[in-house]
Amino acid sequence: MSIRLMICDDDVFIRESLKLICQLQPDFSVIHTCGGGHEAAALVAEEPVDVVLMDMRMPNGDGVEGTRLVKQLWPATKVLILTTFDDEQHIIDALRHGASGYLLKNSDPSRLMEAVRTVHSGSVLMDSSVALKLAHLLRHSNAETSASASQTEALNQPNWAHYQLNASEQAIIQHIANGLSNREIASTLFLSEGTIKNYVTEILAKLELRDRTQLAIWYWKQLSRH
Repeated sequence: MSIRLMICDDDVFIRESLKLICQLQPDFSVIHTCGGGHEAAALVAEEPVDVVLMDMRMPNGDGVEGTRLVKQLWPATKVLILTTFDDEQHIIDALRHGASGYLLKNSDPSRLMEAVRTVHSGSVLMDSSVALKLAHLLRHSNAETSASASQTEALNQPNWAHYQLNASEQAIIQHIANGLSNREIASTLFLSEGTIKNYVTEILAKLELRDRTQLAIWYWKQLSRH
């Protein structure tokens, strides 16, 4: 069964190029193309798709707004953000509105095709360079922002009990989401680095996630749901 796609980009050349590449894939079917987030939402309302390739910088509803509207109308649709604009706050906003991943436009076409299949399967995906920038933002936010975020997180924590995560695992997840390495977490919690590695392995298994990047994304997306 084909993966039904929408391509949303205000650059006609990029939009048509992506359409051509996708149509060469035997398991892809391009249902819609459009040039803005508002139009994307209108098209999804008429005929839902499985995955939206969503540009970030668009005049008629940017990628963040487009993601919010599409996910409100059809929560099952996966949104993969594609952009050359690697602004950290836009990344966080798009993820909090339900985006399943974030990939830079200069990625190899084969990487893009695999990314579509990855998010369609239900996994989350983030370009490694973007993940590093996000981790840097989370670790080096100023004291006022950190205090505000801490107050918000206190009210909007994930449902830890539902995922059977104990206090130590909860703390480790929060540290990973804030960009700390295993060594830094070990120092903070007064545990060995090996113990932290074991905890991370168990956490990933419990949540059925692939790696630390997916875990960080999972945590930030959970905060917006409670």
